[in-house]
Amino acid sequence: MSEYPVVPVILSGGSGTRLWPMSRELYPKQFIALLGGESLFERTLRRVRGIEAIQSPIVVCNEEHRFMAAEQLRRSGVREGSILLEPVGRNTAPAIAVAALEAVERHGDAVLLVLPADHMIRDEDAFRAAAQTGARAAGAGWLVTFGVVPTRPETGFGYIRRGEPLEEGLYRVERFVEKPDADTAQRYLEQGGYYWNSGMFLFLASRYLHELAGHEPEMAACCRAAFEGRHRDLDFVRLEAASFERAPADSIDYAVMERTDRAVVVPLDAGWSDVGSWHALWEARDHDADGNVLVGDVIAEQTRNSYVHAAGRLVATLGLEDVVVVETADAVMVAPRARSQEVKRIVERLKAAGRDEARVHRKVYRPWGAYETLDLAERFQVKHITVEPGQSLSLQLHHHRSEHWIVVRGTARVTLRGETLLLGENESVYIPLGAEHRLENPGKIPLELIEVQSGSYLGEDDIVRLEDRYGREAKQAPDRSGEERRTVDATR
Repeated sequence: MSEYPVVPVILSGGSGTRLWPMSRELYPKQFIALLGGESLFERTLRRVRGIEAIQSPIVVCNEEHRFMAAEQLRRSGVREGSILLEPVGRNTAPAIAVAALEAVERHGDAVLLVLPADHMIRDEDAFRAAAQTGARAAGAGWLVTFGVVPTRPETGFGYIRRGEPLEEGLYRVERFVEKPDADTAQRYLEQGGYYWNSGMFLFLASRYLHELAGHEPEMAACCRAAFEGRHRDLDFVRLEAASFERAPADSIDYAVMERTDRAVVVPLDAGWSDVGSWHALWEARDHDADGNVLVGDVIAEQTRNSYVHAAGRLVATLGLEDVVVVETADAVMVAPRARSQEVKRIVERLKAAGRDEARVHRKVYRPWGAYETLDLAERFQVKHITVEPGQSLSLQLHHHRSEHWIVVRGTARVTLRGETLLLGENESVYIPLGAEHRLENPGKIPLELIEVQSGSYLGEDDIVRLEDRYGREAKQAPDRSGEERRTVDATR
């Protein structure tokens, strides 16, 4: 094993548009329990346990996902991990660079085990064995990539051509190959010696920084400046935005791996999937006797080789084959399974039309809990709000709406115009327009309440935040009634 500590670097910046409508911009696939039980992010954290010399992880994610990452780290029992926040997306090479700088700061030097947060691996023991082989090579100065042993002529992945062996289970990389056409992919499968490019890596933090500075000096300098200008905000490390935004955007493959003479590949045969589409998810899950994957309340009659997901209501299918049907509270998507990679085109149309279904679910997660829109019409909105034990919303007010809260479970501590009220089940309170208020859960079970809003404008940006325990930055509200503009935030 390597003499260096091994630090998992979890890259969690993706939005998973091909898994819409389950995956949304503000609640992407890595944080969803698509395989049942744990989310893909939590599975990634669990997968590294048992690797020798393993340390607490470094997570790189964007601003809008920070509280989900923190909560799932906590739920996984991780107490000492770092969460680095990217001001903007700059692809994997800069993300790994700032993680390498954090690892050097924390450990002096370390082997980085770089893992996307949204992959599935069935045989975790095989993964750990490959990781330990790779960690030894990384400690000796090699840049290691995991090459997935192909099981079919796949055109959706790049490939790695292996060269001469260095030792058992470790080969030099002869070359990286772009995504092939179907005939070329079939030839790769028959010829052997080609692996799918998994996007997982092992190398010394110092070695990666040295290689990046040699091949992409501007990127390396911008990342270093962004890291040196960082500041800590609660559980998060905020990079200096201007420097990071100046960094050229590129993947680790193009910036470093295809240009270094130190690249080696460890073959990985462990039931790997990037869960990159509904077809991939159908392949990854167990099938029934008809070849179906059925999730939720589903009745499938004369349906074969299909993926049917019911999130909130009964979904019934009849006489279908090779299709994907996904139902959520606010959308239903139906497509041929073979064309599930094209779902991102729907997301592009939703974004172009300015529709919220591309960004959020009706259920929206916040650092204090979640809220779900139950009904919405002109001048009124009804929400189901859940506040986790010990958590609280910001002290806030609204210019354009009043609210009525009815407690249905737990105990609510309500601050209203400087006075404090305790409400139990079946008790309620009225929050007048313009009144300063806060909602807290002082109990040991989740607080659930129904919120009825009424007013001339019900948008989430009509929130003037006065105090906030989560350090969330405020924005400027649109001026909707000739009033003075106030500092607000749309995340309660």
